Amino acid sequence: MKACIFTLGCKVNEVESASVAAALKSWGAEVEERLCPADIYVLNTCAVTREAEKKSRQLVARARKYNNEAKIFVVGCASEKDSRSFEEKGVFYVGGARRKNELISVLAKELGREYAATNNEQGYEILPEPVGMRTRAFIKIEDGCNNFCSYCVIPYLRGRVRSRSAREILCEVNNTSCPEVVLTGINISAYNYGGADLAGLITMMSGADKRIRLGSIECRVIDERFLSACRSLKNFAPQFHLSLQSGSDEVLRAMNRRYTRAQYLEKCALIYQYFPAAAITCDIIAGFPTETEQDFADSLSIIDEVGFARVHAFAFSPREGTAAFKMKDIPYAVKEERLQRLLAAAKLAEERYVLKFIGSTQSVIFEDMEGEYNVGYTPNYIKVWLLGDHSGEVLNVALTEPREGGALAVLAENSAKN
Repeated sequence: MKACIFTLGCKVNEVESASVAAALKSWGAEVEERLCPADIYVLNTCAVTREAEKKSRQLVARARKYNNEAKIFVVGCASEKDSRSFEEKGVFYVGGARRKNELISVLAKELGREYAATNNEQGYEILPEPVGMRTRAFIKIEDGCNNFCSYCVIPYLRGRVRSRSAREILCEVNNTSCPEVVLTGINISAYNYGGADLAGLITMMSGADKRIRLGSIECRVIDERFLSACRSLKNFAPQFHLSLQSGSDEVLRAMNRRYTRAQYLEKCALIYQYFPAAAITCDIIAGFPTETEQDFADSLSIIDEVGFARVHAFAFSPREGTAAFKMKDIPYAVKEERLQRLLAAAKLAEERYVLKFIGSTQSVIFEDMEGEYNVGYTPNYIKVWLLGDHSGEVLNVALTEPREGGALAVLAENSAKN
């Protein structure tokens, strides 16, 4: 039996797909992550934007080109949002963003196996430990979101926050062979299990012999207790993907984001106080319905004010079912023009950040080959190119010169594994 598990969307989707792959492999199935000839297809979809939904629907036809007789299983946010559009395509199974254990149970029956699905008392699904992660293990610590930002459909699809037990998380952290782990979830800032919040969970990891990196976090969790917990880790990666979305107080209010520009800047200043070399990264939406030219100028100016290491900029995409869907949309041409200005500012910000570290020695975990260069990342997530194949190694390198998207490097005098 050959299975193809193809994933669109966020890291949480990737982790859940890896859990499904773990179950299938334990039953003797051959599993591929790319579209190819197979007996069954598991398509894990995304609905964060209209384009993501469109690509999700197109996956069914793409899979059938390889094997029109194969059974197709569709899950994820796009099928949660609009199951009918997939049912009409005649696929074998349509699930959603939740209940991945149900999918695994159905797959078990197809392979003549049994699978006992379990949830914890918060309703968090306990899935098989993911497989297929080589140098960086993404470890899911929670699911769901209670924020209900006016532009975001995900809380309606993923549901309310459910957290995983700290014991299970720590067990997975210690069991993985990867040198780095990334704590991920839909909203990890809301983690709370058995009285332990995110700072408490991080404190419990103080003895872990792994580089610990955080997924996207909200600025409300940034305080001295949280940053002290991060600093107590043996090997903390000082990259903070701090959700922003806009630099304008008026737009933040319309987005139902629960902080002001000034509060966001205060949190960034506190991060730099604890981690002077920190990489603060963010998302910014161009062309939210209420955004004026002055509001947009506020988003541009905060990029320099914070000194972001990287900015993920994208245009507003109306999501049916959200409060922002009812607002008057800005013309496409305006959104696109603002997006291009944001992208240009983001590129300059990244170049300035990388320049600060040219000549420094950094510990890099090397991953994949790009031509004759091996690519890896520093603790503060600077992409590094080193000549030769060093995949899977953790090496000290000297950053020699900027390269678009990161920096070139050579082995440092002390290049032993860390």
